[in-house]
Amino acid sequence: MTKLTVTNLINIIKDKASQSKAALLSKPTTLSLLRATTHDSFTPPTHKHISTLLSSTDGSRATASSFLELLMDRLQNTNNAAVALKSLIIVHHIISHGSFILQDQLSVYPSTGGRNYLNLSNFRHNTNPTSWELSCWVRWFAQHIENLLCTSRILGFFFLGKSLCDGEERVSCLTNCGLLKEFDSLVTLVEGICKRPDQVNMNKLVGEIVNLVCEDWVVIETVVIVEVNEFKERLGCLEFGEAVELICCLKRLEECKERVVMILESQQGLWDSVREVKDKVGMEVYKEKGKVHKEGRKSRFSESDRFSARVISSRDSLWFPSGRLL
Repeated sequence: MTKLTVTNLINIIKDKASQSKAALLSKPTTLSLLRATTHDSFTPPTHKHISTLLSSTDGSRATASSFLELLMDRLQNTNNAAVALKSLIIVHHIISHGSFILQDQLSVYPSTGGRNYLNLSNFRHNTNPTSWELSCWVRWFAQHIENLLCTSRILGFFFLGKSLCDGEERVSCLTNCGLLKEFDSLVTLVEGICKRPDQVNMNKLVGEIVNLVCEDWVVIETVVIVEVNEFKERLGCLEFGEAVELICCLKRLEECKERVVMILESQQGLWDSVREVKDKVGMEVYKEKGKVHKEGRKSRFSESDRFSARVISSRDSLWFPSGRLL
């Protein structure tokens, strides 16, 4: 019997023993969680197990809070890569499909738990080659989930599970600073996706994670396109510092293109818009730098000159943050 087979047998025995103990001594939620997060390194949790688990914990804030505590303890106290990945899949399911109560409790959990959110950047499980490979996926998927949570906090809602049909109207109401903050967070999210480990072995557990992130990308790409197009509307009303920050974000996003195209299905229109906005903003920054340099060489002018320059003509237009004329 090979070492891997022995390990699998031991894991099966562990799962059976844990589930039997939970059935006798624990609440049904604990048993459902154990069934959804077994030590099997090749099979993802079934949708039935996840749905049953989450539906049974969606009663009140107290129930949801207790479940989140149980789930995080399962995630952060295990040294098994398969258990960690399955726990992360459940967390991701809450982010993308969970009820308001579960999402709300997930968003406030760090303040009640008093520790870093997932804290799995140093996760290692090197019992065998399979567990070692899965450890890479644990670290990456945990980072992706943390980026999703961070972006959701900045946007003010869990955007993966929301309808984005009013996305253009929402971003048009943001200030330049607020829009830049959201866009920077989205770019960080895309950069994190691009660090995805290479899929060496055909593993259904890893395949499930790949599919989940591909679904995330469809939503992320939509939000990014909306915000890039919004910046296109605001090119005439960006401050110099805001324009420089925007160029930096666009360059970072453009550097992700090759990897994104390789591992995901991407719209060419996104990259065309990114390049167009980057080039136009770059020209504005270049002109502004030249203007500042030229004005710096001018002789000083009188106070009356400065006052006349401040007089607003009745022909001047009023601009909203989005750059659209009133």
